[in-house]
Amino acid sequence: MNVYETEEELLQGLRRNEKMACTCMLKRFAKRFYLLARRLVNNDAEAEEVLQESFIQACSHIVSFEGKSSLYTWLYRIVTNAALMKRRRHTLETLPLIAEKDGENIDYTMTLIDEGNNPEENILHAEVRSAIREALKQLPDTLREAFILRHIEDLSTKEAAARLGIAESALKVRLHRARHILQTLLAIYQ
Repeated sequence: MNVYETEEELLQGLRRNEKMACTCMLKRFAKRFYLLARRLVNNDAEAEEVLQESFIQACSHIVSFEGKSSLYTWLYRIVTNAALMKRRRHTLETLPLIAEKDGENIDYTMTLIDEGNNPEENILHAEVRSAIREALKQLPDTLREAFILRHIEDLSTKEAAARLGIAESALKVRLHRARHILQTLLAIYQ
């Protein structure tokens, strides 16, 4: 079912609130955006929720689409934002933390709990894990998003910058600030 041949025809249909326009938009873009949402939230059911929320939002806010970019680019941003918001709602407990110390990357979650540790060490590791969660929560959203995309999602600088819609140099600044804040907050555990 492709009632609209071109993106421009689809846009006109959306703006006229034609019944088939949203359905056609969903059919045209759903597969690609489901894959994007799935990569961001790492869960099939949540990716479907993100997709549904995003397309509902896009259809109801089509008047805010100014046409400065393609419909695909506009939808990409909506889906990305919805997925990142969903991730923010989740506890940060399962997120690994990689920080730089003395020029080396250290994955703190790999050392948090070792079955061979004695109870005192396990208590200390639980305190470190809690401190890491709290430190991540204290980062401003823009810095946390940059940090997660680059160091947890393991995207390249170019990919992470594109995902956030910023220049690579801006991403590097955000990463530097995020690392600095995390190192300061976690200094007592190093």
